[in-house]
Amino acid sequence: MQANSLRPMLRALICGATFFAVSAGLSVAHAESPGSVTIKNFMFSPMDITIKAGSTVTWKNLDGEPHTVVNDAGMFHSAALDQNDTYQYKFDKPGVYKVFCGIHPNMKETITVQ
Repeated sequence: MQANSLRPMLRALICGATFFAVSAGLSVAHAESPGSVTIKNFMFSPMDITIKAGSTVTWKNLDGEPHTVVNDAGMFHSAALDQNDTYQYKFDKPGVYKVFCGIHPNMKETITVQ
């Protein structure tokens, strides 16, 4: 077989493998920064995170509904975050920080700062 006749077959194989991966729910792995939290489907993800003192955590709301980022000890409280809005907080001191959404209090997260 000549190279030109192999190209359509190769394209078909690649398209088929891509379709299989997508339909099987597989995704390409991508690196998230250690201080990155997404808000999606009325959940913080990850729900538990461990970072080093001095690190900044960034929350990004991917839901169509507004959410807030609130520390239960009153250290920080974001404004309502609309879809694709972000909020950042720098954790200077070690400890365990409990976080919830002030609009949807059942949404909870724990941040451990070492």
